[in-house]
Amino acid sequence: MINFLRVLAFTVILSPALSQDKKAEGILDAMSAKYKALKTFNANFTYGVEGAGGKLSNVFTGNVTVKGNKFKLKTAGQEIFNNGKEVYTFVKETNEVNISDYNANDDSDFSPSKIYTIYKKGYKYKFKEENAVAGVSYEVVELSPTNGKSNVKMIQITVNKKDKSIKNWKVWDKSGKKTVFRIDKFVPNVPAADAMFIFDKSKYPGVEVVDLR
Repeated sequence: MINFLRVLAFTVILSPALSQDKKAEGILDAMSAKYKALKTFNANFTYGVEGAGGKLSNVFTGNVTVKGNKFKLKTAGQEIFNNGKEVYTFVKETNEVNISDYNANDDSDFSPSKIYTIYKKGYKYKFKEENAVAGVSYEVVELSPTNGKSNVKMIQITVNKKDKSIKNWKVWDKSGKKTVFRIDKFVPNVPAADAMFIFDKSKYPGVEVVDLR
């Protein structure tokens, strides 16, 4: 799951002074403004490795709720709670929760609460293409890391041209593997009390706590 969160790295950032593609910048800025205007949101997603013909393998689905810099992410085997200060990763199979510090300024730590802002530094970007699926127009932006040591080779973000929502993003690493994160359902401004983002040990009988801070 930690690797999964790092794959969420699709969201890129580059200062306006270094931007080379104004069309791409406009698309990303509009997308960012849309999500930043929301108090909360909830999304169902599908994640997998894309092979020949676009077929996905190692697929899993999940749900995430985001509120500011807090989030709760749930899949079949794990739950992740970020209360804005610490991250609690609960593994169902081992009945174990790992605790680590959350650093909002760490650009190497990619999380669902950063998906609309991380694009602002560490990457260069360009407009790739516009396409249509089932009558809906999408714009695709391609991003490349400015740090040659990054394991990420390229990222493509697909944005709904009309409402600026994210349809999906794809990440290529230097080994050639392509991972896909697809938004299946998106609900803005859902009720989300702060307690939702706090790991409540009493609800997980016998859980082993591993403090990595």
